[in-house]
Amino acid sequence: MTFDDFKLDKCADGLLPVIVQDNVTLRVLMLGYMNREAFERTQAQGRVTFFSRTRNTLWTKGETSGNYLLVKDMYVDCDGDTLLIKATPIGPTCHRGTTSCFDTPESEGFVRHLQSVVQQRHRDMPEGSYTTKLFIKGVKKIAQKVGEEAVESVVEAVDGNRDRFIYEASDMIYHLLVLMEQMGCSIEDMERELALRHR
Repeated sequence: MTFDDFKLDKCADGLLPVIVQDNVTLRVLMLGYMNREAFERTQAQGRVTFFSRTRNTLWTKGETSGNYLLVKDMYVDCDGDTLLIKATPIGPTCHRGTTSCFDTPESEGFVRHLQSVVQQRHRDMPEGSYTTKLFIKGVKKIAQKVGEEAVESVVEAVDGNRDRFIYEASDMIYHLLVLMEQMGCSIEDMERELALRHR
């Protein structure tokens, strides 16, 4: 992908609009603009760099705060006049100290974040972690916990206790994420399977 691939005649001031999305949670983090130099620096350094319309200069997100956006993937939209960057944010993205510049719920995308934490626990196996203890006990124990939490969720649903149901269902989802990691599976695998069934 090069800057010449974009149809900048459609873009205001010849600047390319760029949407940045969290690579893990898929939450939209911010919107910025790039000129050729900002685009090429982003590609070369792997950190998102924008062109500031107010200061008329380049700025790498995080250069003063340390809250960089590390590039994972880049996608051109169907019209060739907008760029989507999937990035790993280092700290909050917005100058207000919030995760996103958009006031969407802070919990948005948390299940995917939790999946990444479970995956990291599996890689690092930190001592004292409940998740580590589950991985040490193995698939039978993890599967047993999923079953127990599923039954508890069903009981609360049948009793009509919404708050307790949410609590138990959350336990079930956490243990299911651990079981999926143990089995070498992910939310993305389930999404692909469900998408195939939907067709």
